[in-house]
Amino acid sequence: MPTRPGTPRLLRQLNDRAALELLLSSGPLTRAELGEYTGLSKVTAGQLLSRLQDRGLVAVVGEQAGGRGPNAALYGVVPSCAYVAGLDVLPGRISAGVADITGTLVAEVAADPSGHDDPVRLVRSALGQACEAAGIGVDRLRAFVIGTRGVVDPGTGDVRFSFDLPSWHNGVLAELRRDLGVPVTIENDVNLAALAERSYGAALGVDDFVLVWAGVGQGLGVMLGGRLHRGFTGGAGEIGWLPVPGEPLPTDVSEPQSGSFQRLVGGDAVAGLASAHGIGFAPGADPDADSVGEHVRTAVAQGAEAFLDELAGRLAIGVAAVAVVLDPGLIVLSGDVGRAGGDALADRVQDAVARFCPSRPRVMVSRVRGNPVLRGALVSALHQAREQVFSDTV
Repeated sequence: MPTRPGTPRLLRQLNDRAALELLLSSGPLTRAELGEYTGLSKVTAGQLLSRLQDRGLVAVVGEQAGGRGPNAALYGVVPSCAYVAGLDVLPGRISAGVADITGTLVAEVAADPSGHDDPVRLVRSALGQACEAAGIGVDRLRAFVIGTRGVVDPGTGDVRFSFDLPSWHNGVLAELRRDLGVPVTIENDVNLAALAERSYGAALGVDDFVLVWAGVGQGLGVMLGGRLHRGFTGGAGEIGWLPVPGEPLPTDVSEPQSGSFQRLVGGDAVAGLASAHGIGFAPGADPDADSVGEHVRTAVAQGAEAFLDELAGRLAIGVAAVAVVLDPGLIVLSGDVGRAGGDALADRVQDAVARFCPSRPRVMVSRVRGNPVLRGALVSALHQAREQVFSDTV
């Protein structure tokens, strides 16, 4: 039987990729350990490591003492062999970060978007600051992911519409790619928060869960079978438009903040609820920074159970609606309100959902440290970069 052309090369690529992924997940390994974990012979493992060393992907990072004989060399992935960047774009703040191929955050900066109406100039400036802080050029980036509020068209990758970022429109993605000269992806911010939660947070390793983003605006990140569900138009997760009892239906869907669930649990609703329960701001708080989160944080600190019970009951309406349709098993609360409420709010939402939802999902607060959208952008960028680097080793 004739040998299929390219098979030896393909096998080498598969082995190299398996070795790189193992070194990233398990840390430095000896040649013998690498052979044991991958099922390769010592000779094949040695050839593999030589190839990866020649390409600058792997290096000797230490030694492991054994019994008799010389110490065994420990091999690890070279962190600087590839870099990625992420961006979290909000109307009043931009956060940018750079990570190396291992996922280690090398630099994180904040930029002021004031006076920048052009998305391309805005992104170029923020990305330049982040790369400068990381000590690398933009041309060293293998992937760059931007998180924005709004609906991203799954077909074109462009922002289809965004109430908060009106200058982000069809064509921006192509302009960014031409201007920056690096692979650029735009993704919905809540979807990225869900990716971060699965990689670092409460949904670590969970294939089916839903992230509820509760804050000034409402959003939903849906993970099914380990993959994000974006919907036909990219609009999956726009939970603010969910019809709820007692709240009027919107008469114009182009009007921001007019969705029924948004009226029930949005920023104005939470502020009104806090006022009705006599909850102000905690001493030393900056009301202009995050008034919605501060209301909830103060309520938790003061033990304002009536406020938390009512807020949880409102959030439970949306959570239950999602649970009876998707039955995800796990709901993660994130966003300003979700994170500020912590376990006190999450436990109340879980109890409230259990009273009128037959599936009774677990409800947990986000466990992602730092900016979840930026962390998710870097997770997405790392996945893309590793696909490039690990698939082109031979």
